[in-house]
Amino acid sequence: QGYLMPGRARHGRAGDTGARRIAPGSRMAAMDAKLRRAGPRSRYRLRKQVVEPVFGQIKAARGFRQFLLRGYAKVRHEWALVCTVHNLAKLLIARTA
Repeated sequence: QGYLMPGRARHGRAGDTGARRIAPGSRMAAMDAKLRRAGPRSRYRLRKQVVEPVFGQIKAARGFRQFLLRGYAKVRHEWALVCTVHNLAKLLIARTA
């Protein structure tokens, strides 16, 4: 199932959509109702999140600049280990705070 954009939402503003006329009973009206029901944490609205800071944190704070192993499978396992360590460190900081 795809998502239709019933109106242009401003980044960082909840419920602020453009002045677009939507015909009642149309697919756009159904999508608009669905998005309003889902609230600010809907999957459609989460698309605006930025993931680049996580990579910067891993590079700067963890000092991870290059992979030590070669081969796709080994790199995948090494990356999974780096991500696990990063997430565990964040959980530890959150618990102690």
